[in-house]
Amino acid sequence: MRYRAIGWMLFSILWLGLSLNVAQANELATVLNKIRTTPAVAGGIAWIVLNSNNPTLPPDMRYNGKRVALWFDVQTQRWVALVGIPLSTAVGTQTLIDAQTNTRYPFQIVDKKYAEQRLTLKNKRQVDPEPDDLRRIEQENKLVQIALNPAWRAVSLLPLPLIKPVAGRFSSPFGLRRFFNNQPRKPHSGLDISAGQGAIIQSPADGIVVLTGDFFFNGNSVFIDHGYGIVTMYCHLSEIDVQENQAVSVGQPIGKVGMTGRATGPHLHWGVSFNGTMIDPMLVINETE
Repeated sequence: MRYRAIGWMLFSILWLGLSLNVAQANELATVLNKIRTTPAVAGGIAWIVLNSNNPTLPPDMRYNGKRVALWFDVQTQRWVALVGIPLSTAVGTQTLIDAQTNTRYPFQIVDKKYAEQRLTLKNKRQVDPEPDDLRRIEQENKLVQIALNPAWRAVSLLPLPLIKPVAGRFSSPFGLRRFFNNQPRKPHSGLDISAGQGAIIQSPADGIVVLTGDFFFNGNSVFIDHGYGIVTMYCHLSEIDVQENQAVSVGQPIGKVGMTGRATGPHLHWGVSFNGTMIDPMLVINETE
């Protein structure tokens, strides 16, 4: 059944006339099928089949007031919404809304248990920031929210799957319930990739750099808008090799691995956001390690 579903996805891609070779189309079909078959959980992506059936007229779908990415499924002849679900979302009913017709699409969030992680940090300010630090963090958080919610930008192709941005082992997974020096903190909103100091980080898809900077917790960071409300972030870099408003291509170097900010060793913290919401990056890549 899995291969039959991927076959239909592949047919959809080729039928839509997208500028992909068969291998690229198969990669896109595989990641779309992964999203379709993965339950909608906090930190995941909900696959919601819509009533809209005109392939040339995508609807304007909103979740929590934010526009969401879409895909036209040839098998069902329907548009599908790909909705990022916040990690803080409770089990139960959520609602997607068509902004043009006010049609409401209720969908269910099911439970998922995330593992726990406990870390010990020598720098106590990274656990209990001082007043000046808190003011800095507040301003940085505002910049990050702007970067994760750029103006809607339609591109010629859904920018999936993303390629792995740096060679290395997946270490700390997405969603971990974190404790620093035995104090509870926000869950892990990205995926850590263990890599050596100075390893080259590459853009996982075409996009535009919307923010760079040195942040209190995240260290040297880069944010890239890939279109359709999909934004990626790269943290703890030793060097940043791109500038804001710069267009980047898939595979282009954007920086180097480091351990700036709150980090216990060299690694890349990689975040992926759909509709302003951090989701599990493993859902949108076709690699497992």
